[in-house]
Amino acid sequence: MIAVHALRQPRWSNRTGEELTRQGYERNAIVYRCVRLIAENAASVPWLVYENGADDEMHPLARLMARPNPNEAGPAFLENLFSNLALFGNAYIEAVSVDENPRELYSLRPDRMTVAPGPRGWPAAFEYRIGADVVRYSVELEGRSPILHLKVFHPLDDHYGFAPICAAQTSLDVHNAASGWTKALLDNSARPSGALVYAGSDGALSDEQFERLKAELDENFSGARNAGRPLLLEGGLDWKPLSLSPKDMDFAQAKHDAAREIALAFGVPPLLLGLRGDNTYANYAEANRAFWRQTIIPLVQRTQKSFEAWLSNEWPDISLAADLDKLDALAGEREAEWRRIGAASFLTDDEKRAAIGYGPAEAPR
Repeated sequence: MIAVHALRQPRWSNRTGEELTRQGYERNAIVYRCVRLIAENAASVPWLVYENGADDEMHPLARLMARPNPNEAGPAFLENLFSNLALFGNAYIEAVSVDENPRELYSLRPDRMTVAPGPRGWPAAFEYRIGADVVRYSVELEGRSPILHLKVFHPLDDHYGFAPICAAQTSLDVHNAASGWTKALLDNSARPSGALVYAGSDGALSDEQFERLKAELDENFSGARNAGRPLLLEGGLDWKPLSLSPKDMDFAQAKHDAAREIALAFGVPPLLLGLRGDNTYANYAEANRAFWRQTIIPLVQRTQKSFEAWLSNEWPDISLAADLDKLDALAGEREAEWRRIGAASFLTDDEKRAAIGYGPAEAPR
């Protein structure tokens, strides 16, 4: 008998956003932690509302972002928004208006939303499906759209964004497969596969002997509860373990590589996830600062600009900004900037205040 073993084509998971979310966010610790890091940190950034160049803490938009709807506070609302962007590449915000002024904001599930293109290719409506019910939001040529569609750039799609998890889908499958392989090995008492060789005179087991042997192996030898139990062989049977070569055992390293690639797709330094062997940054603080500068702050600022454009009809003179002075992760950078500007003897006090984003000092009364 000659057994020929060939490496088959890989089987990848379904590429739909919903299936990738199940395989990633629900079943993969690396994806889950990356999404949580991005969403929670981005939602914690304070928003500043400026109208006509002046900071207005009591502006209606500031109150709206602090309490978007009766069921959610501002951070919870933004956390849902940023989580949807990370998992689906799309986020949809519905505005409920009274007298043409937005009073409540709701984050809608991207897997239930469909973009209906018009005759010219631009979105003509958004359709939100819950079971058999469909709510249609028409997009008018003039005025504000009832839906704000935030999306990550997709080079091959005109209407939907590209989810970061899609860029890591191959690494996600490798990581999940390695975890499944480890679990199956542990269920089999952490022993590699083997073969029972029958050396009897007739050269074959009877059907009854075969079924009895199979039942004994399943009941008394397989599984974690039977770990370490000796196997009693009789009738010319001999156990031949099929050991794994060191090269075959590289699946552990492949799992670590896949985890780093998943973190790379989300823009999270692997050091923040506690992955072994990732000492690219000098220390944790440096990695955390790079995470904020390269991932969190650009995401927040891009979202704020989208809100500005969306609400420009109601509030044409507003601008949104992130209050970076209140971020502990950037405290070191802020301290160094203040020290550098404070030591500039060629600047006046008002010029120094303007350089760090403050207005001129009030004249003493």
